[in-house]
Amino acid sequence: ALADAGGPMRYSDLGRKIAGVSPKMLTQTLRSLERDGILSRTVTPSVPVRVDYELTPLGTNLSCLLTAVKDWAEHHIEEVVEARERYDASSEAS
Repeated sequence: ALADAGGPMRYSDLGRKIAGVSPKMLTQTLRSLERDGILSRTVTPSVPVRVDYELTPLGTNLSCLLTAVKDWAEHHIEEVVEARERYDASSEAS
């Protein structure tokens, strides 16, 4: 989501953009990515407090690889589904 944004995003915007993520999981993941140096967190004192997240250079470098994996998965999803169906059918026959 941050790679697609091309700049900083607020916590609430990330929560809306990432379908199905719980607030707890989003918070844990953001903290972990910040700890690993993948993203930076900027707190702006205001009412309410504004918190922005942005990819670091390390995160930007990683996002290129993840985008390639995502593109591969989207391109080959039908083959993966067919393989799963074949596997499941042969497992049921056993």
